[in-house]
Amino acid sequence: MSGLSWITVIAAGSAVAILGVYWLKQPALTIAWRLLLFVAIAALPTLAAGTSTVASLERTTNRDFCGSCHVMDAHYADATDPQSQSLAARHTRNAMFGEKSCYKCHANYGMYGYVLTKMDGMGHVRHYYFGEYGDLTLDEAVQKIHIKKPFPNSTCLECHAGTGKLWQAVPDHRAAGDAARSGRVSCSSVGCHGAAHPFSKAAHAKAHSWNMWSPTYPTQEALQ
Repeated sequence: MSGLSWITVIAAGSAVAILGVYWLKQPALTIAWRLLLFVAIAALPTLAAGTSTVASLERTTNRDFCGSCHVMDAHYADATDPQSQSLAARHTRNAMFGEKSCYKCHANYGMYGYVLTKMDGMGHVRHYYFGEYGDLTLDEAVQKIHIKKPFPNSTCLECHAGTGKLWQAVPDHRAAGDAARSGRVSCSSVGCHGAAHPFSKAAHAKAHSWNMWSPTYPTQEALQ
């Protein structure tokens, strides 16, 4: 377990122990016992709630958590396939992304990025347990589940700023640099680096009759 998990267990266990002793012995409410009961009823549970929340949120940034829902099995398998050349797989093999490759590519950046990302994640939970996704087979899920909005180039440019010598040495980068930065051309279009999960785009194209070679993602209506 992580350090935060240990703190949670110790805090919760200590609170239970103090309350258990008080319940069994029924001592007089001295100042010392009042302080102990305050610690057991208020301070320790608050500490346990805070550390457990932080530990749980940190757990949700791991790729294994993202792949724990069956509808993500194909995405997880491709991302962790050492032979795959998809963007997702190549980034997963990058040590800078490590076990958090899903989170680092799909996270919102900026001051409130962590909070906004977790709020979006709760939307995924709602779709899975209270919407239609939890009952889908894997084949159905690959055809139906789609990204909420087109993947922003700004996410790619957080790491690939477009100012380095290696980046500038590629003629296509120089030619499309301004268009990529403005969002007119997608870094993950077929003419550039291709989709992060190309198998899912092919499944969508087959199921919904749209052109997977288009640089733009289909509208929500096209996916219904």
